[in-house]
Amino acid sequence: MSQNNEIDELVRRLVRLEDDIERRFEAERERFEYHIEQRRAVFTADVLRRHRRIRTGILTFLRRSPLGALLVSPAIYGLIVPIALLDLAVSLYQRVCFPVWGMARVKRADYVILDRHRLAYLNGIEKLNCLYCGYANGVIAYTRDVAARTEQYWCPIRHALRVRSPHPRYRNFVDYGDAESYRARLETLRDAVRKEGKAAAAAPEG
Repeated sequence: MSQNNEIDELVRRLVRLEDDIERRFEAERERFEYHIEQRRAVFTADVLRRHRRIRTGILTFLRRSPLGALLVSPAIYGLIVPIALLDLAVSLYQRVCFPVWGMARVKRADYVILDRHRLAYLNGIEKLNCLYCGYANGVIAYTRDVAARTEQYWCPIRHALRVRSPHPRYRNFVDYGDAESYRARLETLRDAVRKEGKAAAAAPEG
């Protein structure tokens, strides 16, 4: 088996593992007694009552919080400004550039998920923290996919040095130094990201 075939087989195994992990997450929904309805988790009334009994009051929560955690909170929440600007800039960027390259835009709603604040066992501060974390990490993940699609279009070449936690598209890039394959595969890789985006845009909502 050639090296490329071995890598392709490893990628297929990775995809199967990711699918298995997702199936296990779905099984957890039954365990915790909720289902998804119109992109929203719905708990039974009995579970909601149990959740409310577990909730910690805000004063108790503050009293139990380390002083250092309270003092650094302005530095944490101060990042909301650059994160929001990044969100706006990336959305504008792909709206302007992707149509020129024949690519469908990344769906922001697939990454910026704000739902943990609906959990009844969280108090107001915990809900705010979860909203902030969900937004910040969602924007970064959204930005990463926009950047990854751009990279696949303009420079689908692996680095000579190891990249920690590369984006999923990276595994299909051309090897560093393989000049012939780069010239031969560049348009194929560009066509792939174009078709992929259009197929996702045409797919019905699940």
